[in-house]
Amino acid sequence: MEQVERRESDRKSKQSEWVHALQSLHCAEVEQRIVRQLIETLVYENIIARLESVALQESEGRFKIEGITSDGQAVAYVCRGKRKDTFARIRLTKDPVLRVGPSGDQTNATISEFVSEVLGQLQNNDALGMFMEELVQTLLKDTQAQMANPIRQLSGVARSYDELEGNIMDGHPYHPCYKSRIGFTLEDNAAYGPEFKPKLKPVWVAVVKAECELAVSRTLDYAAYMSQELGDAVYARFVGKIMESGNDPDDYVLIAVHPWQWREAIIPVYYRQLAEGRMILLGEGEDDYRPQQSIRTLANTLRHKAYLKLPLNITNTSTGRILAQHTIMNAPLISDWLYDLIERDAYAKRLGFVVLREVAGASYNHEVLSEIEQERAYGMLGTIWRESLHTYMQPGDEAAPFNALCHTDRSGQPFIDPWIQKFGAEEWTRTLLRISVTPIIHLLYAHGVALESHAQNMILIHREGWPARLALKDFHDGVRFSRSHLANPSVCPTLHPAPVRHAQINRNSFIETDDAAIVRDFVHDAFFFINLSELCMFLEERYGLDESHFWSMAAQVIHDYQHDHPEHRERYACFDLFAESIQVEQLTKRRLFGDGEFRLHTVPNPLYRFR
Repeated sequence: MEQVERRESDRKSKQSEWVHALQSLHCAEVEQRIVRQLIETLVYENIIARLESVALQESEGRFKIEGITSDGQAVAYVCRGKRKDTFARIRLTKDPVLRVGPSGDQTNATISEFVSEVLGQLQNNDALGMFMEELVQTLLKDTQAQMANPIRQLSGVARSYDELEGNIMDGHPYHPCYKSRIGFTLEDNAAYGPEFKPKLKPVWVAVVKAECELAVSRTLDYAAYMSQELGDAVYARFVGKIMESGNDPDDYVLIAVHPWQWREAIIPVYYRQLAEGRMILLGEGEDDYRPQQSIRTLANTLRHKAYLKLPLNITNTSTGRILAQHTIMNAPLISDWLYDLIERDAYAKRLGFVVLREVAGASYNHEVLSEIEQERAYGMLGTIWRESLHTYMQPGDEAAPFNALCHTDRSGQPFIDPWIQKFGAEEWTRTLLRISVTPIIHLLYAHGVALESHAQNMILIHREGWPARLALKDFHDGVRFSRSHLANPSVCPTLHPAPVRHAQINRNSFIETDDAAIVRDFVHDAFFFINLSELCMFLEERYGLDESHFWSMAAQVIHDYQHDHPEHRERYACFDLFAESIQVEQLTKRRLFGDGEFRLHTVPNPLYRFR
């Protein structure tokens, strides 16, 4: 009785905290950020131009969007910003976005008013309603995170790699639904969100091999690897549980399950398998894990052990966070392929960049189920084991997620400020670009492989802030190539194809293509358009480093590489990074108009003037 009363008291206390959070300055600041990013994408992706009763006025340093209230009166939203030379991106200042009402009164813009008065005329009410929900959930969850994290200034251990995965709370810098986590309640968010630094224990199940797909790197012995990762005692306990159920452990595959996924999704879908012993609940191991920025990737607190990437039936940045079976099966194949390419490449070895291999993958095979059951089970039960960064760290090495380079802490100090003060903005940036651009373009030019190198997929390894080398990750669906344009197609593995249903859900999720320009733009979209663009604009805003000069330095890295490697001359034209324009994905347009067609638009390339 006493425990029940305590739980009820804790619940009410949390409810009061969240109401307090909604009344705080944090909430107002987060809402303004969401509105700014929404406006940036609506203008940049030419969505405003499609709305007949909405007008956009652009003048020097100012944007004005004219909409209509529910009773037909004119209203306007005014904000400060400009079109940048960087891919013609729209960049708003941190000044408030103001709503100018019918009577001329000015108030800070809100999500609900803006969506209603600017986007309300869209015909697809279901899509708009879902989009509105993602925006509101982003507001709630980011506000909750901002209130909960007490760290004002990142110093000492707070700047270490593992801590930064929880301390860098920014989310996607372009997508307005950067922290929606649809499916998580606020209680779930506090229990499993990386900002709250919870310690989690995955739930382990054993699945009969006849209903499971397993892929393992050729460098590993599966049983030995499981014993190493779980610990001998835990592995022996799990084997014993399988034997106690009257089954042969050799007939089963172990799969880790996120505790939220176990509670919310697994039992309702796999109750029959559990009842009949084709799936056996093994329980928890001994090791604690913490979620990384991507939420569904868990880092073992014993730093030498593998990261676990686990599916979650949630939506974040407008994407479902399941793990499709074909991507799990492809993970070790792609990792081994990339590893071999680098091992046999003297120049790549000299660069010293790290590829965090996905060495094993296990998935419940949804194809053994009926068609109706397949729909429910698709991508919800599986595990990818990824190498730990710490196994590659050398004495004196430190690391930071690449998006930390644009992070400003609560005290207003940029994360990189101590480094900039020590080395100078230009020299530090020049070295960073050489360290980060060179491995990406080398894989593209020398091998024909494009990586989806957005900021969460890149890690900077540094020496007291001085850029030293790069670590890359997330390859199971984060590569793209044209087999006919590979330097050595004979060593490329035959990958598991995406099922038709997967392509219908996400037309932009594919690995192979016949078009070299699509391969090139895969690098441009993630790496240059989002990753380096954010850094470029941040350095200009905070340290006065001219954006044109930034791109001239980036271009120089590419020119230096091309000068030093004339053997790839034909491929410089094939994968022309200096093209006048490129195509990038329209993230907000996908949400509002669906995935019935590719949502891409052509934008000017800032590297073009330096070709």
